[in-house]
Amino acid sequence: MSKARQKSPTTPATRALDQLGVSYAVHSFVHDPRVLDYGEEAVAALGVPAQRVFKTLVVQVDGREAVAILPVPRKMQLRKVALALGAKQAELASSALAERRTGYVLGGISPFGQRSRLPMVVDASILDSEMVFVSGGRRGVDLELRSADLISACSAVVAAITMGNTGDPA
Repeated sequence: MSKARQKSPTTPATRALDQLGVSYAVHSFVHDPRVLDYGEEAVAALGVPAQRVFKTLVVQVDGREAVAILPVPRKMQLRKVALALGAKQAELASSALAERRTGYVLGGISPFGQRSRLPMVVDASILDSEMVFVSGGRRGVDLELRSADLISACSAVVAAITMGNTGDPA
């Protein structure tokens, strides 16, 4: 008896990468609605080092929205995000604003295929891994792709936007 092959989910993120000709692999898992830390859930489900799984956070820099992409276990430094994007100050955007501007729900915000193209900065620790994971546009869907492709596809600035050195668990 053969198993039916499950079709990979199509999301605005996968469509955007397909249009750009970027190679990626889809990794799906069953999201537990009781889990509030989407990044940690993805790390556990994927079974890969946490430093390779990146979260996508919407911020406001000098009153305009932008995106910060950083490893799940690390803490964003808002001042560093502002400086990397040529701004004076930054703050985390509200959940409602993040969802409205990207077209995604929290825990499923992907850097690709967002409703509005926002400036992006990715933590410099991305350069430590050839392959990384980001949300695929839905809770329980992650995309694995080359670090260089993520940076290029997002036209992202690469800067140290987290606490400590790359090896720190901060």
